[in-house]
Amino acid sequence: MVTKHDVQSRGVSDDFRKQVLGYGLTTAEILYRRPDRQWLLQSYVWQNYDMFPKFPVLCDFLAFWEKQLDGPLVLVTVAHSRLIKPAELRAVDGVFCLH
Repeated sequence: MVTKHDVQSRGVSDDFRKQVLGYGLTTAEILYRRPDRQWLLQSYVWQNYDMFPKFPVLCDFLAFWEKQLDGPLVLVTVAHSRLIKPAELRAVDGVFCLH
């Protein structure tokens, strides 16, 4: 397992570090009601690196939304994809030499 200390070297972006630590790109479509026109739904797309399956970064953002913004949440749809995946290893059955 890779630790946070292992990926804190200079020259590596924060996004790459998060990917190595297990974060994946998370996209959330947030449907909310307009505060001035409650009958009107509006869509907001949020994207950040987050941990599957608990999504702590998204949960923090949604808590901020509910506390600080006037538009009440209606529906949140989440999509998550890991950008760095383990390498696929296969055993070699034989070696063939070609001249």
